[in-house]
Amino acid sequence: MANTIIGSSIVIDGEITGDEDLVIQGTVKGRIALKENLLVEPSGVVEADIETQTVRIAGRVTGNVQATEKVELADGGRMVGDIKAPRITIADGAAFKGNVDMDV
Repeated sequence: MANTIIGSSIVIDGEITGDEDLVIQGTVKGRIALKENLLVEPSGVVEADIETQTVRIAGRVTGNVQATEKVELADGGRMVGDIKAPRITIADGAAFKGNVDMDV
């Protein structure tokens, strides 16, 4: 499966849906619904609700995240919003403000 990359100078305002892995280096506002994996790189800024299989956040996310497998907040990652996933990892150096629901 190929990765789709939203580059660091790209700003998307709207809805993203798809069946591929997505890497966000730029800014996305709106809604993200994927069947595969999402990676928000350190330069990435997401202001959206996210529904996907797995999410790795190394940048900034504002919005609710729902994952069928796992949410990972990496060192340096920042998130404000609620997380709903069966597995959640928050690394030392990450920041999180919100609620967690692991009853999926």
